[in-house]
Amino acid sequence: MDLSTQDKTEGLPLFSHTKEKGQPLEPKHWSVSDLTARIRGTLEPAFMQVWVQGEVSNYRPAASGHAYFSLKDQGACISAAMFGWGARKKGFELKDGLQVLCRGKVTVYPPRGSYQLVVDQLEPLGAGALQLAFENLKSKLAQEGLFDPSKKRPLPAFPRQIAVVTSPTGAAIQDMLNILKRRAPQIKVVVIPALVQGDEAASQVIRGIELAHQFSLGEVIVLARGGGSIEDLWCFNDEKLARVIRNSQIPVVSAVGHEIDFTISDFVADLRAPTPSAAAEIISGHWVQVSQSVRDLKQRLWHCFQRDLQNRKSILTHIAARVVSPRDRLREQSQRTDELQMRLERVLKFRLQQKRVSFEHAVGKMDALSPLKVLERGYSLVRKEQLDGSSVVIKSVSQVSTNDELEITFFDGKRKVQAI
Repeated sequence: MDLSTQDKTEGLPLFSHTKEKGQPLEPKHWSVSDLTARIRGTLEPAFMQVWVQGEVSNYRPAASGHAYFSLKDQGACISAAMFGWGARKKGFELKDGLQVLCRGKVTVYPPRGSYQLVVDQLEPLGAGALQLAFENLKSKLAQEGLFDPSKKRPLPAFPRQIAVVTSPTGAAIQDMLNILKRRAPQIKVVVIPALVQGDEAASQVIRGIELAHQFSLGEVIVLARGGGSIEDLWCFNDEKLARVIRNSQIPVVSAVGHEIDFTISDFVADLRAPTPSAAAEIISGHWVQVSQSVRDLKQRLWHCFQRDLQNRKSILTHIAARVVSPRDRLREQSQRTDELQMRLERVLKFRLQQKRVSFEHAVGKMDALSPLKVLERGYSLVRKEQLDGSSVVIKSVSQVSTNDELEITFFDGKRKVQAI
């Protein structure tokens, strides 16, 4: 007996059994792709061409020229896509809040497993209720002067503490904290929790602003929220909130949605930031500039210090090369003294040698002219004593008389004789 049952629609078994007894029935499973393909095959043929009226929401133009948005009414919302919208515009721009009439087909987008309306024709029907309310309130507040640029207060250049009114679990506050930590970690951030979407959001944001004033929680108040549709951001179009922002004694920055999103808070705040991340960059801008200036000056000072140190080192090296230590000076003087002493000894020795030679030469000459030398050759010297006791050398016979006593000097002695 076959225990398997059949799916009457697809003809595929929902359960299968094994031939062995006692084994449990095993369910027949499909892959996600198979299931999505079968849903697509069932859905698309039934809605090949439909006309849909609704309000444009969460409009996102792509660089490729395609347009992605949602069509909504009071009870439901459906994703829509119009390919080649950039080349098919008919004198109007798609924007959030615009009532349109679309013709297209319903398809399944497998990567997300969702269905969407692929639009091939689109006609505007007029502004939606939310957009109309937005324009009316904007016009009213503008006439009252709440958007007057002269009433906007400048942000403090170097805030030490800021108050952020936002959802503490949202991505917006995390982005802001990361940017402030990187750019200006000295700024203290006080997060005031508040709903930023829904019926109670406006009153909670107002309460957050009041708390910031009551306890002086910051020098700047930031209203922060990530992007979303006009419905998601509608609390920031609240008239009471706009007046509270305008009457705030603390400068208020509106950082709501993406760059293409505008709310009443953006117009009435002292500064509109395109995104929460941009608000963090703006608030920390002067801190970053000063920090960069300090880093530049520090770098310049360091280079000047290094250059001056190098110059002084060069001068010191030059001076050190010229300055001789006392020990080396004494060694040099001692060596100089030794050299002078040796030179003096050489000069004295040379001069003494010269004097010795001159002396010996003079002695030789004197010796050659010495009377003793003459006497030694056989000559003698005759002297006669005078009456006054002095003696005179006898040079002539006429100087000698008979019986004169004479003194004859020989080379080896003297003798006295008497002339006859």
